[in-house]
Amino acid sequence: MGVQNRLHLFDLSGKVACVTGVSKGLGRGMAIALAEAGADIVGIGISDMDDTKSEILQTNSAFHAVQADLSDPACADQAFAEAVEHFGRVDILVNNSGVIHRAAATEYTDKDWERVLNVNLQSVFRLSRAAAKHMIQKQSGKIINIASMLSFQGGSNVVAYTASKHAVAGLTKSFANEVSKHGISVNAIAPGYMATDNTGPLRADEQRANAILARIPQGRWGTPDDLKGAVVFLASAASDYVNGHVLCVDGGWMSS
Repeated sequence: MGVQNRLHLFDLSGKVACVTGVSKGLGRGMAIALAEAGADIVGIGISDMDDTKSEILQTNSAFHAVQADLSDPACADQAFAEAVEHFGRVDILVNNSGVIHRAAATEYTDKDWERVLNVNLQSVFRLSRAAAKHMIQKQSGKIINIASMLSFQGGSNVVAYTASKHAVAGLTKSFANEVSKHGISVNAIAPGYMATDNTGPLRADEQRANAILARIPQGRWGTPDDLKGAVVFLASAASDYVNGHVLCVDGGWMSS
């Protein structure tokens, strides 16, 4: 098999990818990676996406923004419907949007708990449900959820985030069991400790940051670019026989 034939497995030309939370960080990096592989992109989120749009247009892929507050349970179905209406189809869904609130479990308010769970779990379920219904009609599709190291560990002072990310791992496996017979792959990526806004407080705490780095075999924090290969792999034909898997992209954290 020649190089061109092998690379064809990763070609997303003609595909439409719907990605949540693309204004910055990991979501932006993954959206750009999918565009570089040939996919047109729908960005779903509440923040301004103009910078992401500009970078995606430079890849010669199209971009459409859907403004939606995913903390509002009513928004997910409407947002996905708009994505389908704009391009006529969605082949790939990346559930990336997430929020974190840091507080002791005993001090966590119901409001903060509900906000984190609404964005990190409820919207993932609702978007996945909408995508699965759409993809079953055409007997193909890829759903990629963004899990976390806290899908496996308890963490500290992040009880809602940890609960939501454990649930995302379970949701991924359960959806995969139900829809794989329809040619749909459902997998998750569990990023390690990444240099993003969410980890800003950790990186600002010198003692905690040094302890984290000491456990990462590669000796550095991850970046959005580190997820590019993983998301393209799980979105492409190269992963057609991968289902219900949580792929750690963590610099070796889970093995240390």
